[in-house]
Amino acid sequence: MTNYKTTQEAIKVKTIQGRYVTNDHVFPFLDELSDLFLVETIGLSVLGKAIKSVTFGSGEAKIFMWSQMHGNESTTTKAVLDFINFIQASSDLALSLLQQCTFKIIPILNPDGAQVYTRVNANQVDLNRDAQMRTQPESSILRNTYDAFQPNYCFNLHDQRTIFNVGDTGKPATVSFLAPSYDDQRSISASRAISMQLIVAMNKELQQYIPNQIGRYDDGFNANCVGDTFQMLNTPTILFESGHFANDYAREETRIYIFCALLKAVEVIGAANIGAYAQNEYFQIPENAKLFYDLLIKNADLISTKFSSGTDIGILFQETLVDGTLKFIPEIANRGTLDGYFGHQTFNCGMDDELNSLKTNIEVVNLLLSIE
Repeated sequence: MTNYKTTQEAIKVKTIQGRYVTNDHVFPFLDELSDLFLVETIGLSVLGKAIKSVTFGSGEAKIFMWSQMHGNESTTTKAVLDFINFIQASSDLALSLLQQCTFKIIPILNPDGAQVYTRVNANQVDLNRDAQMRTQPESSILRNTYDAFQPNYCFNLHDQRTIFNVGDTGKPATVSFLAPSYDDQRSISASRAISMQLIVAMNKELQQYIPNQIGRYDDGFNANCVGDTFQMLNTPTILFESGHFANDYAREETRIYIFCALLKAVEVIGAANIGAYAQNEYFQIPENAKLFYDLLIKNADLISTKFSSGTDIGILFQETLVDGTLKFIPEIANRGTLDGYFGHQTFNCGMDDELNSLKTNIEVVNLLLSIE
């Protein structure tokens, strides 16, 4: 039985790491791919940057994946490149998948946003709210590729913020999934049911590596979202959300689990084994909540008398590109009594060791002291 995590360690694309991933990082890897892979420029972004796809395999099951629709969501891009590298390594499983499936992958759909590390494209449009009108060239490229390829399955690949936890627990939602809704009533169409079964398969796999750190994303219907649109077109579609793992702001650990999920899903599809997974188990995956701060400061009045007794401070990092380097800038997100919230790091100023540890973070201390 394949250990997907060990597999990823062997084939990881080590030349591409961290959160800042652009065409300049990805294209050299694509240029070195073997003849197994057809790499094509399928269109240009608003600012004229190439958008490329990678096509490989000859099987009946057609699987379409796209990443970095939001330019600052790059974890899944790294994972799909690892998947391509896995196929190129030509293991027995890889060779089987090439015979069972045909893959088309767009590693970066929004290269302009990726270049400046923003969610939106160069026209300040969220491409994941442009599925119906398709006002942007990137939106048209995605839909035209979908129409031409006519996939049997779609994987919509994203990152989510560090605020998400699993259910009511203090576990981060390291990976979250969604079977997008088909209509306002959130009906379970045939395609949505298949999406749910594949998510159940991936959840079972990931529970071996990150137990209780897999969440289910909100399924509110929005026809302007790409996933909902493709589900409406009766193509089983899955939303992947890469989240936080402890001390992994580069998301190199989360990258592993996205790869594991991808490989599990395509193996189940290739083996025509979707029926082995019960649709109703999808609803047993806890929903995401938003109960995390990057830093949670308890009893902040013990570091400054400007705060009333028992004041807690919730801090979130703003991901900011500075001279080509991604910085994590702390900003106050909330203050008051924050019982029931969690911190990826928590400092209780009532504990001498935690207070002393906090005082070594000069940037955060200065931020706290600057509050009026």
